[in-house]
Amino acid sequence: MLQANQSTCALFVGTWVRDDTYPMYQSPECPIIDSEFNCQMNGRPDSDYLKYRWQPLNCQLPRFNGLEFLVKMKGKTVMFVGDSLGLNQWESLICMIHAAAPRTRTHMTRGDPLSTFKFLDYGISVSFYRAPYLVDIDVVHGKRVLKLEDISGNGKSWLNADVLSFNTGHWWSHEGSLQGWDYMESMGTYYQDMDRLVALEKGLRTWANWVDNNIDRSKTRVFFQSISPTHYKLPSIMTDSTMFLNDIGSPSEWSAGSTSSTAKNCYGETAPMSGTTYPGAYPDQMRVVDAVIRDMHSPAYLLDITMLSELRKDGHPSIYSGDLNPKQKANPDRSADCSHWCLPGLPDTWNQLLYTALFY
Repeated sequence: MLQANQSTCALFVGTWVRDDTYPMYQSPECPIIDSEFNCQMNGRPDSDYLKYRWQPLNCQLPRFNGLEFLVKMKGKTVMFVGDSLGLNQWESLICMIHAAAPRTRTHMTRGDPLSTFKFLDYGISVSFYRAPYLVDIDVVHGKRVLKLEDISGNGKSWLNADVLSFNTGHWWSHEGSLQGWDYMESMGTYYQDMDRLVALEKGLRTWANWVDNNIDRSKTRVFFQSISPTHYKLPSIMTDSTMFLNDIGSPSEWSAGSTSSTAKNCYGETAPMSGTTYPGAYPDQMRVVDAVIRDMHSPAYLLDITMLSELRKDGHPSIYSGDLNPKQKANPDRSADCSHWCLPGLPDTWNQLLYTALFY
């Protein structure tokens, strides 16, 4: 067996295989899963989506060992920074660790922007810092200003973490009522709007410069989580239950197992796609991410979960999200959440890959 390191193993290229030893925890046993991610509690009738393991092409991923994580990370801080996909992953990691040491003493503080879960017997903090654009948003004369060259307000909270995992992407494409800002500011000029990929690149370069100039890489491991794909088939479909609307899947994603041949989203999808190649259009945001990370003085480790997640059209909450009322559940074409992921589910694999990158 090859150890899963980057010189011998293409971690992010592979296939999903059924494995009945999964999932690694059950949702009722985890103290932290938000209702919006708790698909089984919300009545999802199928459970096969929980039984898949990511298999890289030329090596075996080490199985996540929560006790090993606690021992090796004793006294340290892990922080996820970004949007609600980071929240999804934060909750997943806590569930995976907690399942291995259910009797260890814990303490949780929920806040905005910072939430922290502590494993007290090991002195470990696992935090989520909500910053969907990474860069700062300030209120100026009652208006929200997205400051493309300023990250100092958020960044001061990230300085002392031992592991930092960043993500951004989805919120940059929001328009109308879902848009998180009123103006963008770049180099002292205010804009009502600009090309969103240009804005994303400006914001990411601000983040990259901040990391290069402020993080001691001999003490802190820095990861960047690639864009998590959505599974909405038609650009006209916008959901009530979720605040994302970017990557539109290709027709080849929709299997014969769909509820109908004109399936518009992930509703009714119960199995991963087969194959090892990217089935949809590669997100434009990822081209920006790739370019920015390449230009860093000390590049962040790119956890490239985009393709392996693209294959998991079955892993979203769909209508089994606690945020939906009965009327919304009856209209999956409009209401299905095909952006976030069920827990247990796909984010557990993201954390298995993070675990592998940290320790192997």
